[in-house]
Order: sequence, then C-alpha cells, then structure tokens
Amino acid sequence: MELRVVVTAGGAGIGRAAAELLAVAGAQVSVCDIDPLAVADVGEIEGIAASVADVADTASIDRFMFESIASLGGIDVLVNNAGIAGPGGVLEDLDPDEVTRTLDVDVTSMFRTSRHAIPVMKQQRSGVIVNIASTAGLFGFPYRSPYAAAKWAVIGLTKTMAMELGEFGIRVNAVCPGSVAGTRMDHVIKLEAAATGRTGEEIRAGFEQQVSLQTFVDAVDVAQAIGFLASPAASKITGQAIPVDGHTESMRT
Repeated sequence: MELRVVVTAGGAGIGRAAAELLAVAGAQVSVCDIDPLAVADVGEIEGIAASVADVADTASIDRFMFESIASLGGIDVLVNNAGIAGPGGVLEDLDPDEVTRTLDVDVTSMFRTSRHAIPVMKQQRSGVIVNIASTAGLFGFPYRSPYAAAKWAVIGLTKTMAMELGEFGIRVNAVCPGSVAGTRMDHVIKLEAAATGRTGEEIRAGFEQQVSLQTFVDAVDVAQAIGFLASPAASKITGQAIPVDGHTESMRT
C-alpha cells in the first residue's frame, strides 16, 4: 500500500525535499505552508497536494489536518517539520513575545498536528511520526536560547510520544539537522553576526568548522533520513534523536 503522508512547512527547504522524495517513492503527500507562492509551486508536483495553513493557528491546522486525512483516506506518516529561527541575542535582551512565538511554532505546532494523526494511527495500529528537531536540541546554543529551548523540547516530546504510542505500533523519532545550506541558514548567520559584532563570513566559517565534515548539510540529506525512518527498514527504531549534521562537536561558533 502506498504511504499517505502529511508534511508541515512543505513549501521549501527540508519539508519540500521530504515531500518530493516521498512522492517520487510513490507516496501520496499533503503539505501545508504559510507562503501561498510556495504552496502553488509545490502543488504542481505529481503526488503532492498543497494547502495554505499556519501551524501557529489552531483553527487553520485543524482544517488542514481534517481535510488532508479525509482526502488521503487516512495517514501513515506525519512529518512535523515547521519551525522558525526565533530571535537572536543575549537572553536578557530578548522580547518575551518573540520567545513565546518561537515555542509556539517550533513545539506547540506539533501538538496541533499530532492530535489529529494519533487517533487514526491508533485505530490502524500503525504509523510513523517524524519530528524535526536540530543539533541545537543536543547542545547549548549561545545567542539562540529560544530556538535551543524549543528543539530540546521537541526531543523530549518525541521520546514521550514514542513511549505512549509504541503499544499501538506507532513509531516516533526526531531528526536533528545541523547547519542546512539555504536562505534560512543565511538568516541565522545574520542573527548571530548582529548579536556578536562578528562578520557573516566569520560566523559561516565557525559553523563549518564546528562539525567533523566541515561542511553544511543539504535539505536532501535530511529528507533521506526522514524517508528511511518512514520505511520498513526502520521498523524497530523509535524514540530516537538522530543527527544529520556531519558530526557536530559544539554549537559555539
């Protein structure tokens, strides 16, 4: 049976790479994104249906998940990919509202989607949930405390979900990307440069040097890990936080 997959923030980056990889493998994929242009673009790909939805808006996600599960005829895989970088800077200078926004998009959104997927997966006694965390959820991350806190929370959520859902044949894992090349990483570099007074080139070099392979990863690298976790080859893997990062040695650049 072909997989029925839902991916949040599937219009670009890791989400889009995962949606494309799974669709090419024969899955029927439903993605949401907050960007209407990205939704229109990814929706042109065979096997992918796309909708505009905001993961920070409960009513919006309720509609998206209800419509996706109905149109797919169920759900086998949920990829909780949506997330934002959040504010950068020393903790005492951060705006609490921006901190709350980061936690809402990066963590609470996973509750919004998963509460729709879990009852269906329980009934069919099978399913896979992949939560996108970060290597920032495995280390401290100076000047990025809201993001690090959110990603640590994602890993705690993942392990707890795996414990709750294992008896129903549902596997839950977290993928922890390192520095992923692209516009989002460019934004992160600008945030840290502003917080530290260093140049963007210095920050970029620091990110590269903090991993053993001394290079950024690509969205496709992360998508391949998601595809593996969704496959029968990973049938006994659950409750894990799996880095795709070239082996991060620290988060201090």
